[in-house]
Amino acid sequence: MRRSDLDRVIDLDATVTGLEKRKYWLSVYRRYGSGQHDEQQFLVALVGGRVVGFVIGEVRDWEFGSPPCGWVFAIDVDPQARLGGVGTQLLQAISARFQRIGVRKLRTIVALENTLILSFFRAQGMMAGPLIALEMDLDP
Repeated sequence: MRRSDLDRVIDLDATVTGLEKRKYWLSVYRRYGSGQHDEQQFLVALVGGRVVGFVIGEVRDWEFGSPPCGWVFAIDVDPQARLGGVGTQLLQAISARFQRIGVRKLRTIVALENTLILSFFRAQGMMAGPLIALEMDLDP
């Protein structure tokens, strides 16, 4: 990931999610885009020099009682580049980087209604893990 890729990442995310979140992505880039920490990864997939996908994740230690594991918290592929293996290559790349530093488990959280990404992760071999996400509204 280079700073020059960020506008395309923002545009790609807006295409996929329907929301433009420039301030959020600037913050993500500041935290994960340096490439200086093996525990933090922000990778892009290029086709013909153009960003067609990205994946972001990091290694987290002992949260929720879990030994160190890699977390993928964002992955997107340009809808016109889907079915070409870009998402698979991105997931393999971030997995390999985490494996090189000793991580043996990869996790993510998926919205139940996001059947596209849920199907993608299942096709990659991911399945329900031992953690359950809980939430509550804070507004009365």
